[in-house]
Amino acid sequence: MLLEKPARERGFKKERLHRILLNHPDGELSRYEVAKQAGVSSSWAYEYLDRLAGEELLDETTVLDPPALYEYWQETRVKPNAVRVSLQQPLNRIREAGLDYALTTDEAEQVHQGFLFASTAAFYVREDDIDNWLDLVEQKGFVGGGNTELRATDEHVFYNAQTVESVRTVSIPQLIVDLLDEDGPAVEAANRLINHHHGLANE
Repeated sequence: MLLEKPARERGFKKERLHRILLNHPDGELSRYEVAKQAGVSSSWAYEYLDRLAGEELLDETTVLDPPALYEYWQETRVKPNAVRVSLQQPLNRIREAGLDYALTTDEAEQVHQGFLFASTAAFYVREDDIDNWLDLVEQKGFVGGGNTELRATDEHVFYNAQTVESVRTVSIPQLIVDLLDEDGPAVEAANRLINHHHGLANE
């Protein structure tokens, strides 16, 4: 069983900027601070931010159209590599493992909003911890199909991760874009989170 982060890293820089902007949508970070937190050159970041501003998605670093920026993020993102496994009481196993993780999709949505029925525990892992997670699966679970998904990608996915009721989840914007990549009710859940997180509920 193999799990590693995507070999294609070209889109990671754009993803980092989207993630930071949507975590700080009110423009409290300067363009320089956004570039620094993304770990990219200022010149490259400014050029990309100018492109987003030209499409009327930004004013400096203030997000003008959150739903459209999420859509832009979806179109440019690098999908994580993933392995499906079966674990009994997966959330308990994940928390007991003592390894860093960040839950996403329906289990994380259940923690923050409670709209979806949580059927799959999908979570991001650190690259250095992958072998330990796979050892855990071999000892405690089964490979192939199942109720649990381990994901590997750029570790910036852990940016602004949150702990709620002893469960560590990705940031709300990361959760939103992950839900938008799912089908059916997950998209509705994502749109509800967008409205709440960005104060659009009454619009």
